[in-house]
Amino acid sequence: MITLDAIGTFALIVGLLTLTPGLDTALILRTAALGHRRRAWGVVLGIQSGTLVWGVLSSLGVTALLTASHLAYETLRWVGAAYLVWMGGKLLWATWRQASSESPQTAETRGATSTRVETNARAGVDDTLLSGWWHGAVTNLLNPKMGAFYVAVLPQFLPAGASHLASGALLAGVHILLAIGWACALIAFAHVLRGRLQRPSVRRYLDRVTGTVIAAFGVRLALGQ
Repeated sequence: MITLDAIGTFALIVGLLTLTPGLDTALILRTAALGHRRRAWGVVLGIQSGTLVWGVLSSLGVTALLTASHLAYETLRWVGAAYLVWMGGKLLWATWRQASSESPQTAETRGATSTRVETNARAGVDDTLLSGWWHGAVTNLLNPKMGAFYVAVLPQFLPAGASHLASGALLAGVHILLAIGWACALIAFAHVLRGRLQRPSVRRYLDRVTGTVIAAFGVRLALGQ
């Protein structure tokens, strides 16, 4: 049976990982800041669904094959990198197209609600829980570094003689609970500042920053860093 000390140590490791600013934080903050509450929670649930999958596969030893097979790892790495670059580039292109098609006066005087509807239509944003879940899950599952992290860390906490599947799912559950708690704080923070963050000029700036961060993660992943 897995001990409380092992759970506490694992929680400390993944807690620090969760608090470190990264792709997940950028996705959740950007989605929530633009007023997409349902989509933001969908992103959170999708990311954590991916975490659960990585945890279960690692406990079963499946992801060890990923790290052992150079071809499998490289394939997933390049697919993930291409997806992130495409996602970041699409976000940047949408903001540039919006800026070029709006006059400054129109952009600053338009109401937040109508602006959100128009921006969603132009960027192809589907503000639903399911679309957010899909977005978060794909982003997480196409990140081979997530699998490598679980392969390197999880086996150290799996007790001998116990069910690896049950123990792995338990530890992944601890990670998920911590991540959801942090996501609650991020969404609440974005909700408090939603008035300012939904101004068209601020939204474009936020989208450009987020798009750049996502694309940069993709480039970094492609370079193997």
